[in-house]
Amino acid sequence: MAEHQLHDDPFASNISILSRLLPPALLTPRVGIVCGSGLSTLAAGLHGIVEVPYSVLDGFGYSTVPGHKSILAFGFMSEGRVPVVAMLGRFHPYEGHPLTTVTYPIRLMARLGVKSLLITNAAGSLNPSIPVGTIVVIQDHIALPNLTGMNPLLGPLFTPNHTRFVPLSGAYSRRLRREAFRAAHTLKLPREALAEGTYAWVSGPTYETPAEGRFLRAAGGDVVGMSTVPEVVAACDEGLEVAVLSLVTNMVVVPDGYQSVRDEVEAEISGQTIERPSTPKVSHEEVLETGKKRGELMKNLIEKLVSSL
Repeated sequence: MAEHQLHDDPFASNISILSRLLPPALLTPRVGIVCGSGLSTLAAGLHGIVEVPYSVLDGFGYSTVPGHKSILAFGFMSEGRVPVVAMLGRFHPYEGHPLTTVTYPIRLMARLGVKSLLITNAAGSLNPSIPVGTIVVIQDHIALPNLTGMNPLLGPLFTPNHTRFVPLSGAYSRRLRREAFRAAHTLKLPREALAEGTYAWVSGPTYETPAEGRFLRAAGGDVVGMSTVPEVVAACDEGLEVAVLSLVTNMVVVPDGYQSVRDEVEAEISGQTIERPSTPKVSHEEVLETGKKRGELMKNLIEKLVSSL
C-alpha cells in the first residue's frame, strides 16, 4: 500500500492525481469493471485507453496473484460512447490486504461518478449442470466470511452519511442481469453459454476439500471463489448498481462418497485386488488457461452489456 497517510478525505489525493493524468472526459467514468483471474484482456475493448499504475495512487495495494495486473485502465467502450474504468487486478484478503484496501478501489470509482459496476471472476463449479467454460450470471451469494467476522463493513461507518445496516437482498441488479442475457441473445450465444446461480465466497487461498465442496453445494452454492463479495458489499454501501459474471474455470472436487481405506487394506490382506482411484486436483494454471480461452467471449459480452447502459 502507498505510504502516504490519507487524511480527512481519503479520496482527495487520488482525484487530484487522476485529474492530472486523465483527459476530462475520462475523469468521470459511468461504468466500473473489475477483471478477474486471466480476464484482464477485457481492457482490450477500451478505446483511447489511459493506464494508471496502482503504485501512483494512495490507498491501493499491489496484486500478487498470477493473471492479475496492478493497473487502473480508463477508456471508452461501446464504440467510444461510454467512459469506463477497469481494475486490471483486484486485491484479495488472502494476500494479506485488509478489507479496507480490498474495497477501496470500488469506493474511489463511486467518487469518480461510476453508477454501474460489472464484476468478473474465475470460479469453481459446485453444480454438475454448470460445466467449465460457462459464464454464470450471479443472482445471490453465500458469504461465510461475512457471517463469521470478516465483513468489509465491520468498524466505524466509512463516512457519517453511510447506512449502518446495509441490506443485501437486492445486491445483484435484476436490470443488469436481464441486460446480460439480452446481450447474449444479441451475440447469438448458445443458451448453455450462460447460466444463473449463487456465488459462495470463501477466504482461500486453499481450494475446497471434498467435504467443504459438498457443504457449499448443500447450502445452495452453484459456484465458489475467493473474491468479489467484499467488492459487492462496498458497492452496495456506495449505492452502486451491481452485476457479477463468474467464468467457470474448473469443477470443484466433490465425489459422491469416500472409498474406505479399511476395506482397501482388508482386501489386500485377503489377496484381493482393489481399484485405487486417483484424487483430482485443481490448479491456478487451469484457472488461467480457461480464462484465456474464454476471455474473448467475456469481453464481447461485457462490451454488449455496457452498450445497453
